[in-house]
Amino acid sequence: MPAATSKSDLMIATTKEFARLSAVLDRVADDQATHPDTDGWSIRDVIIHRAHWIDLFLGWVADGQAGREVHIPAKGVKWNALKPYNATVRDRNADVSWAEARSRLSDKHAALLKLMEEMPEDALYDCPMPGQDKWTTGRYAEASGASHYRSAAKFVRARLRALSG
Repeated sequence: MPAATSKSDLMIATTKEFARLSAVLDRVADDQATHPDTDGWSIRDVIIHRAHWIDLFLGWVADGQAGREVHIPAKGVKWNALKPYNATVRDRNADVSWAEARSRLSDKHAALLKLMEEMPEDALYDCPMPGQDKWTTGRYAEASGASHYRSAAKFVRARLRALSG
């Protein structure tokens, strides 16, 4: 799927992919949500991860708007160190319930949509993300939202098949 290039397309893609993911998540029972795969990741873990990354994105935008240094992906973390960083996020949230994980994702999704609604088109697509030189803020929003929702839905469907077989 090509990346969105306008605020309207971004809002449509984000809303559509969240609805698809939510429909898949509605089929997940509590015991299925917390059953890890061979890599140690459960459905709950992936949903918490997605909520966390939306929160990171919201922080990047807030820092950029306030004129603060923007640390992408996170302060002191390089892109080539994401695997241990993500494992730390998973481990820190090991006691989060399935209901809380879903609530976090819904809350962060709402905050993401609100930010996109409030940002003018040119702030989303006419310049790079603050602290970056390539991707626009809109592209980062899509990566943090719609793209992450698609990959999470794919993971959840695969886990549900594995758990039922």
